[in-house]
Amino acid sequence: MSVSYKNCIFVCATPHLLLNQESNSSILKIPISVLVVIYKSNGEVLLIERADKANFWQSVTGSVDSLDEDLRIAAAREVLEETGIDIQSLPANSLRDMHHQIEYEIYPQWRHRYAPGVTRNTEYWFSLLVPDATQVQLAPREHVAYQWLPFAEAAAKCFSPSNGEAILQLFSAS
Repeated sequence: MSVSYKNCIFVCATPHLLLNQESNSSILKIPISVLVVIYKSNGEVLLIERADKANFWQSVTGSVDSLDEDLRIAAAREVLEETGIDIQSLPANSLRDMHHQIEYEIYPQWRHRYAPGVTRNTEYWFSLLVPDATQVQLAPREHVAYQWLPFAEAAAKCFSPSNGEAILQLFSAS
């Protein structure tokens, strides 16, 4: 796929991020992301509701900050940013690569966050096992509510079919 960057400039401090010259402020997202299914040993899954779209429930998701950012680092960063859960305080094997990736079409209402012409994103799936008493601290600019649900109910509640598939795949492997 060819992408035109005529309306973008490279940000010197972070050479892999782009600045949208039209808005002169927005850093454009890289179309490579992680999805992290956070769950407890009892089979409950954490879903968070997006602040910019009511009733859009999802697992933790987010784009890499640079083309060379390690996907595990991106997953840990997004979990901390969106839920306040610090993976470093958990056992070493709590975050697991599900060895699955998908490519999907970026919803039209969010395409302005990417370089002109970018319409597809590649998403890498991870899972995170947390203790039953884990506290969640949402980033209010991104999410407004959270809930722990049985995995099948969580999968059905996700607005993204692929997010639901990730949850079901995690529990079918158990």
